[in-house]
Amino acid sequence: MLLSILSLLAGFILLMWSADAFTDNGAKIARIFNISPLVIGLLIFGFGTSAPEMLVSGLAAYNGHPEMSIGNAFGSNIFNIGLVLGVTSIILPITVEKSVLKKEWLFLFLSTLIVGFLLLDGYLSFTDGLILLSLLLLFLIYVFKESKKNILTDSDSLEINSQQNGKGRTWLLLIVSLIILVSSARLVVWGGTNLALSFGVGDLIIGLTVVALGTSLPELAVSISSALKKQHQMVIGNIIGSNLFNTLGVLAIPGLILPFQIPTEIMSRDFFFMLMFTLLVLILSMRLKISRFGGFILLTALTIYLFQLFWI
Repeated sequence: MLLSILSLLAGFILLMWSADAFTDNGAKIARIFNISPLVIGLLIFGFGTSAPEMLVSGLAAYNGHPEMSIGNAFGSNIFNIGLVLGVTSIILPITVEKSVLKKEWLFLFLSTLIVGFLLLDGYLSFTDGLILLSLLLLFLIYVFKESKKNILTDSDSLEINSQQNGKGRTWLLLIVSLIILVSSARLVVWGGTNLALSFGVGDLIIGLTVVALGTSLPELAVSISSALKKQHQMVIGNIIGSNLFNTLGVLAIPGLILPFQIPTEIMSRDFFFMLMFTLLVLILSMRLKISRFGGFILLTALTIYLFQLFWI
């Protein structure tokens, strides 16, 4: 138990450092290659911070624990919005561009509805996994096209030229910080899972809480760091991108590796809350800003979900 606690502490410390470095170097990459902060958030941050979920989902399915995989996917999406966006908005209200709600958020919402339709039969099949991966490919194609739309200004060109010499170092630091970010999250998940197992907690609950929270820590760390640096579009891109990778990529993995029957409470409780949190993002962003009050609403909704999970 002592080793598990030390693993948790070390993981949290490394998370804080790596998130700050990851955010800084991600912003530099955006400037060097003239890519919008939103695209960086959707792709690099979204994929990078979802890497722990993908790793955990694949290992859980391979080891015969598919319930932990689906719990990880749904739980991570709930924590990403309820905890990550909630806490970040309380620290600093987040500005949301209208185009994000019309495109990226809409894609996330439709993907969530498609997941619900595919899982209505109570079974995550190999075909379901292929459909989800196909949708993820469509999203990646869209992000790639969006990254080509930006036009350099003269001032941007001067700033980019001044950074060209350090391009290799920036990429190296970005990759190293991402590796440490993912590894530190794994330390937290390992320590938290061992502690939960020692108290007799089941696979689904561990996936929905300990693993989901642990694998959402990179999103939390990166979002707070981005918010403090006034990189609002990176925050929104990180949340939407990460949830899309969770919904389409992380959930597809157990279907492709080990198709299985889904526990009934997944759809009646966890999917319902995941859909509700996705809708809350739209509702709270109607004025193109998620306020501190909106952040408190998200945290309150998360508290209600956790209460249902453990006491009802």
